[in-house]
Amino acid sequence: MTTQPSSPAYPTLGLHPSAGSHPGRAETREQLSRATYDLLVVGGGILGISTAWHAAQSGLRVALVDAGDFAGATSSASSKLLHGGLRYLQTGAVKLVAENHFERRAVSRQVAPHLANPLTFYLPVYKGGPHGAAKLGAGVFAYSALSAFGDGVGHLLSPARAQQDVPELRTENLKAVAVYGDGQMNDSRMALMTVRAAVEAGAVVLNHAEVTGLRFTRGRVTGAELKDRLDGSEFGVDARLVLNATGPWVDHLRRMEHAGADPSIRLSKGAHVVLKRTSPWKAALATPIDKYRITFALPWEDMLLLGTTDEAFEGDPADVSATEGDITQILDEAAFSVRDQQLDRDLITYSFAGLRVLPGGPGDTSKAKRETVVSEGRGGMLSVAGGKWTTFRHIGRTIVNKLAVLPGRPLGEDMEPMSSLPKRLPLPGVANPQAVAHRLLVDGGTPGPRMAADTAKHLATHYGSLSFEIARLANEDPALAARVHPDAPEIWAQVVYARDHEWAETADDVLRRRTTLTIRGLATDEVRAGVERILGGDR
Repeated sequence: MTTQPSSPAYPTLGLHPSAGSHPGRAETREQLSRATYDLLVVGGGILGISTAWHAAQSGLRVALVDAGDFAGATSSASSKLLHGGLRYLQTGAVKLVAENHFERRAVSRQVAPHLANPLTFYLPVYKGGPHGAAKLGAGVFAYSALSAFGDGVGHLLSPARAQQDVPELRTENLKAVAVYGDGQMNDSRMALMTVRAAVEAGAVVLNHAEVTGLRFTRGRVTGAELKDRLDGSEFGVDARLVLNATGPWVDHLRRMEHAGADPSIRLSKGAHVVLKRTSPWKAALATPIDKYRITFALPWEDMLLLGTTDEAFEGDPADVSATEGDITQILDEAAFSVRDQQLDRDLITYSFAGLRVLPGGPGDTSKAKRETVVSEGRGGMLSVAGGKWTTFRHIGRTIVNKLAVLPGRPLGEDMEPMSSLPKRLPLPGVANPQAVAHRLLVDGGTPGPRMAADTAKHLATHYGSLSFEIARLANEDPALAARVHPDAPEIWAQVVYARDHEWAETADDVLRRRTTLTIRGLATDEVRAGVERILGGDR
């Protein structure tokens, strides 16, 4: 494999913004302050981002703000799956599974084929397990039928054949393996590309901007007061309608509208563990733990992602994290189907946790419906919470359709209905990732250093055709063609690109969400110092 220059601790170039970079924070704050927007979306998780994207497509003047980074909480703490929801068949939710499959296929094939990829799942059936082989065989067949067999026909496989694809599969007492197809993605990258799509459609966005209060006009919510969390600047945004899409913080903002607002949601914590792989995995494992829960072992970004937990959470959402107890539970549950050598704690590179937003009510969180809840407060602010990654486009379209028919038509008669807009509008960079990687390898090295194969593949599957913009930076400045860390495919040009084109403001924005360096356990002090130096360049 072709090598690249060793990683400089402090890249000496790339400090100045590249051509076509987005407006700076001061300019964006001024832009937000001087206009009245049709819609102010508070919350930069995928639900708020998707709504902003679709609302801007429909002709609305849209602003989007978040107190942290885009996809900085729940939306970057998922299991990284685009899936129909096999377990929903247990409850008879056949229509829901079919709808999920439709959205999964649309995202994977038309909207973002450069950011999503198919993934084969093996569902092991062990002696004494919660489900029998006949039941799971019928289940995966029905599951594949609901996707019109677009990912093959669900079937049963022998343990010996399954172990060829998953060498770390535990075969003791393994009776059979059920096979089905689903999809996978990098949630942070998918969210960022959707932000970019919203901006290209006309939305104005700002991260690290916290709502400190709401603006009212004759009892109606007509905007928000904000504080820039990076420099302390205070400003405000006027809007005809405010959408509260703050996820786990949805009731916090509802209480700004009405101090006596009753809780509308409950939270469930889902933790994950990331490990280095001890062997290649050609399929993922979905192992039943009990009648309702499945634990995943997913090959992802050349690593192994394990999880997830599902337990009620009642603390401050900002404090959520994967505890030692979570890690132990995840490893213990993975051990049902994964060999011990792959579960060595020395292989762990990262652990994380996020919060699922569920409808309020009693009962076990693992059995609660993953549905979206929309409510209107006494001041006219709409609050929306819940849902799942797979249907992020559908949720955005549904919310915008609701906005169009609100009583009194607060957004006017000029909204373009969602039904008249393309249903599979691609995200920026849409391209065949294999073709992009090939081009990067063939065209690389003129005049800069030749690109390594793993870097070309990484760029193609995280940026699509936008990879060529990063390659151009690397060719113009050889220091930016070097790896950020010797053990990762990322190059310094991605840090410059994240700063100038992807709203990265802090080292964590870059290391945790624009790249995979934190998840790989490679966000060293030296790497962080280099990233901070680039972020601190002249803006």
